[in-house]
Amino acid sequence: MSAVNSKSKFDEGRLMQVLVAPIVSEKATMIAEKSNSVTFKVLQDATKYEIKAAVELMFKVDVKAVSVLNQKGKTKRFGKSVGRRDNIRKAYVTLKPGQELNLGGEAA
Repeated sequence: MSAVNSKSKFDEGRLMQVLVAPIVSEKATMIAEKSNSVTFKVLQDATKYEIKAAVELMFKVDVKAVSVLNQKGKTKRFGKSVGRRDNIRKAYVTLKPGQELNLGGEAA
């Protein structure tokens, strides 16, 4: 699948909604430094191809690979009542060598 084909194949409005938020944590930062990748929280029904197309469209970078994992929500108690956190789908997006994605917002 070529980069040109992947962008036109999907609905642009859908691609804008696929990436929910970047995940900024200690683990995500370590992975970013080690393997040139970025971690995102994505929609539950997002596919790897959609995630790749969305990152390439929004950040104008070349994506090498996308790994996805589903994290089950924890059960939490509030006194007598039992609640549950939402399930999260994470995407680890590995960029091609020489590519950089700046989420901080500061000018480089």
